[in-house]
Amino acid sequence: MPVIHTADVRRSQTPAATMTTLASPTLGSAERPVWRVDVVPGAPAGPLHVINVEQIWTFLDGGAAVECAGETFQVRAGDTVVLPGEAERRVVGDAETGFSAIVTSPADVRAWVVPREGDGVVPPWTV
Repeated sequence: MPVIHTADVRRSQTPAATMTTLASPTLGSAERPVWRVDVVPGAPAGPLHVINVEQIWTFLDGGAAVECAGETFQVRAGDTVVLPGEAERRVVGDAETGFSAIVTSPADVRAWVVPREGDGVVPPWTV
């Protein structure tokens, strides 16, 4: 049984958020990466993008607007959203509170910024 100690987690920074890899194929979980997303109040919105696999987001603190497949949903701490694979999406933190969430997906995740071109990228927090 792998134990991933807090000293072993990885952090990845984007302009919109900090992703902390809690488990992934290189951190003890071959099938399902798990990461924490932290967005500070007033952070810029990330790009509209597509992920090829389903993602499950559980919001721990704060709130966000989740755009998915042309609809926008307001979420807050305690809410969980299931984002289907291949759907255009964006998660925008509340300007006053930001948010923290735990996210998981299958390990074979690829991402594209819209408009979708090429082979996409593997988000570093999922490897």
